[in-house]
Amino acid sequence: MIFQFIKRVFQLRATRVWLPLVLLLAMSTGSAFGQATNQGGLVPVQISVGGQQGLGNVDTALQLLFVITMLSLAPAILLLMTCFTRIVIVLSFIRTALQLQGTPANQIIIGLALFMTYFVMAPVWENINRDALVPYRANQISSTEALGHASGHIRTFMLKQARPKDVELFASMAKIGPTAPEDLPLRVVIPGFIISELRTAFQMGFLIFVPFILIDLVVATVLMSMGMMMMPPMTFSLPLKLLLFVLVDGWELVIRSLVRSFGM
Repeated sequence: MIFQFIKRVFQLRATRVWLPLVLLLAMSTGSAFGQATNQGGLVPVQISVGGQQGLGNVDTALQLLFVITMLSLAPAILLLMTCFTRIVIVLSFIRTALQLQGTPANQIIIGLALFMTYFVMAPVWENINRDALVPYRANQISSTEALGHASGHIRTFMLKQARPKDVELFASMAKIGPTAPEDLPLRVVIPGFIISELRTAFQMGFLIFVPFILIDLVVATVLMSMGMMMMPPMTFSLPLKLLLFVLVDGWELVIRSLVRSFGM
């Protein structure tokens, strides 16, 4: 009967949403067909939560589900609650200002931003490890206390980099009264920190663009004065930009400015 049901399902004019349901049904009934008795009967599949270990198994399963969910959110946490956002935006501005479409490649920019994030956030990770992870592994504090200590260090870092105006914006929209910075919830601190990081990154990107725009203007003016209006200015401006960037040791200046912008 199960095969007739599957055949009827595939004959329906439905979307591919049916496919996972059919596969799930086939998997759940496959073991029942393999355990058929001599009389041709089927052993029913039973899912029960009971016994002396029932509650513990359910709690473990929920914890595992929570851990998997947190792992899926780890990239977003890395992007939005650390210095990664500012760094990767500034590095992207450098490539755009140099008018280099694919150099450096996205993998190189993201990799450099990740290692710089690890360097800048190292003191925060060490504090979290000392105050949260080590005591929790030693069974000195509970998981709730460990999470509170860890979020406290992250909150301190974000509040140090965020503008008070941006944090107050979300605090007012959340209808939170006068509150000490260390008592602000993360749902207020995180969006304020993100907006501040975007603003700072765009300010640094504007300063990076200024000298390269001047080179474009000078090259375009010289070509026009020489009557070479059909010559693309980028043909001459691009080598000049690269030469200027190399002569002033541009990567060292940008990396140093980024690290110092975080108060290091």
